Amino acid sequence: KNIYAACGRQNGEIFMKKLVATAPRVAELKDYEDREIKSNEVKVKVEFASPKHGTELSDFRGTTPFVDGKFDDEWRIFTKRSDDEPRGIVFGDLPLGNMFVGTIIEKGSDVTEYEIGDRVCSYGPIKETQIVNAVDNYKLRKMSKDASAKNAVCYDPAQFALAGIRDADVRPGDRVVVIGLGAIGQIALQFAVKIGATTVIGIDPIEKRRVIAEKNGAHYTLDSMACDAGYEIKRLTDKKGADVIIETSGNVNALQSALKGLAYNGTIAYVAFAKPFPAGLWLGQEAHYNYGKIIFSRACSEPNPEYPRWDRHRIEDVVWELLMNGYLDCEDLIDPVVPFEECAEGFCKYVDRHPEESIKMGVDFTGR
Repeated sequence: KNIYAACGRQNGEIFMKKLVATAPRVAELKDYEDREIKSNEVKVKVEFASPKHGTELSDFRGTTPFVDGKFDDEWRIFTKRSDDEPRGIVFGDLPLGNMFVGTIIEKGSDVTEYEIGDRVCSYGPIKETQIVNAVDNYKLRKMSKDASAKNAVCYDPAQFALAGIRDADVRPGDRVVVIGLGAIGQIALQFAVKIGATTVIGIDPIEKRRVIAEKNGAHYTLDSMACDAGYEIKRLTDKKGADVIIETSGNVNALQSALKGLAYNGTIAYVAFAKPFPAGLWLGQEAHYNYGKIIFSRACSEPNPEYPRWDRHRIEDVVWELLMNGYLDCEDLIDPVVPFEECAEGFCKYVDRHPEESIKMGVDFTGR
């Protein structure tokens, strides 16, 4: 029996809605019906959700290399999919969304760690209900009734922010720059401030993102469209440059600025999953003279650089604790928040066409 609100009715049947991409850059709410849960699963009534604004956007636009390519784990190279293989991205019923928060309304007979009524967060697309494995699944996170849903849906970006900070070995007293102040960059900036970096500079062309970075402790922010960001990094650090630069934007000019603003023998943690670069990247000039290091940082690549002490499981445990205990504050990062009924239009506007108007979009189901 459905005990949650329904989005539509047809011939007396109750249907729910899910957010999908029906074509490149086209998002729609479509009807679905839930199957019966298995003995190891729970069903969750969703209250809040959020998409990704980086890699998911590439999927939505059909520009991801995974459409026709795949990563070969044995060779550790990208290879082309054969003609008889399914494509990596297929539109029509392509789920959109990344994280959700909700309440368990059904549980299978083998589930012992969760109860009906538990509030949880996990990975999943934007839809009214979720069916999730609940046996030996640490990614299904319990949370208190009053814990912040906005903090919870930052579980994914916080992992990549922490990985970038650790891979770059940010330490107290460092001069740190964060380029790209989306959710990952904003959380990385918070980490740098709390670690005790003496100079923290946030760089982004979007004013509202710079304002939030300053609120969260940035000593300076720069509009990359209005200045020579690499030069300004040097000026603000008394010509020394940044010990660490966390690059999350994937923009070719951002990387060039990072190479210019880097201190001698400094480190760039390259967190972005970049598109092919156009002309403009020059690895002569400052890159050659500054003897910099570029570390490609990815929280979910195993083994972790600090394995066996660190792996993705530990990264996830740490960021979840920091999100739930208030060490990280993501309330201002989930902006705007749209009602579920308007999430297709919201996705197209705030994630795809006008990202300057958002940081990380939230979807609220509770007003239904």
